[in-house]
Amino acid sequence: MSLLYLSILALIQGVTEFLPISSSGHLILLPKLTGHTDQGQVIDVAVHLGTLFAVVLFFWADVRDAIIGLGRLLRGKADTPGAKLALMLIVATVPVIVAGLALKVTGLDDALRSVAVIGWTMLIFGLVLFWADRTGAEVKRDADWTMRDAIVMGLWQAIALIPGTSRSGITITAARHLGYKRQDGAKLAMLMSIPTIIASATLLGLEVAATADAAAARDGAIAAVLSFVSALGALWLMMRLLRSVSFTPYVIYRVILGLVLLWIAYS
Repeated sequence: MSLLYLSILALIQGVTEFLPISSSGHLILLPKLTGHTDQGQVIDVAVHLGTLFAVVLFFWADVRDAIIGLGRLLRGKADTPGAKLALMLIVATVPVIVAGLALKVTGLDDALRSVAVIGWTMLIFGLVLFWADRTGAEVKRDADWTMRDAIVMGLWQAIALIPGTSRSGITITAARHLGYKRQDGAKLAMLMSIPTIIASATLLGLEVAATADAAAARDGAIAAVLSFVSALGALWLMMRLLRSVSFTPYVIYRVILGLVLLWIAYS
């Protein structure tokens, strides 16, 4: 794989992982539309690790509290904000893990990787995000996160296993529907990505550990670094813009891309 193409892959993953425009959809589309072979699971694992480090660094204060709280949680105590956060992140991750294993076992995960599916999900869930952002109240902060809301957002997150849906997009949609302020809803969606990315990277990592060679490891390291840098930049920009801008620009992008992909798929 050329350094240029590898760099493009990593930058796309980094930029799109936390924006509500679907990183998996873009990574599937790139080889399909350019004629390149699929990048393979080694690169998938690497770019996910890069984005994982980015979100952990960006929200380190909350991540640190959750890690400390996890220790208390393992001792049967959920009596601190950190322990409660750790518990709700675990609960919110269960639906996507169960759904992901079901898709893997049935083989439906590969069947969904088509231009038509991505086109429809880009369009439909972009419009759903627009609806939730326009109609959702802005009365809750991230500190108001409840177990009920964690379960609801976790169920919505499972829908993101359909390529083109966007994990961050669907969880932000759920948060806005539940009445969270834009920045706070986005923060919860980003924190939810951490255990989800860890679970996904672990599953893929076990599959590729025995087949990765030196060249693949080198490409993976490059991809991880580039996706880390681009993800960190995208996170900073989105969280800053949400102080004054709605999710409408992302919706417009999704609708346009969705329509283009549907035209390609059915023409």
